Amino acid sequence: MKSRLSPELSRQARRFRSMLHHISLGTRDLKRAGAFYDPVMRELGMRRTLDVADAVGYGAGITVFSLNLPSDGNAASPGNGVHAAFEVETRAAVDAFFRVAIAQGGLAEGAPDLRPEYDAHYYAAFVRDPDGNKIEALTFAAG
Repeated sequence: MKSRLSPELSRQARRFRSMLHHISLGTRDLKRAGAFYDPVMRELGMRRTLDVADAVGYGAGITVFSLNLPSDGNAASPGNGVHAAFEVETRAAVDAFFRVAIAQGGLAEGAPDLRPEYDAHYYAAFVRDPDGNKIEALTFAAG
């Protein structure tokens, strides 16, 4: 199957991804979110960098991903069609992300596999966290 992105567009996408500063998703329970994400983010090379009354965050120095109680006081709900994707170095890292996330109570949304509809080398796994947020680990590394 043909890749969705041409090699040139794929290179441009990688170059411009540095424009993204951080991603925040809603949670209904910070303690539960932290218990799920602490080991999952550790598997992705991140640690908890933020721990305040209404949020927990993760990064490798600065916070790039956080879970927040909604500021409007309403219950958090996952966005339909929204997900956060984390690029890792190897297929083994994608596999480990998936194993740890499932062991922590995540719901499988796509086991580790090639996704040729995105790119010939796009290897990814998808999981829903305990709040229903969809997260992904991916790599372009060869098998």
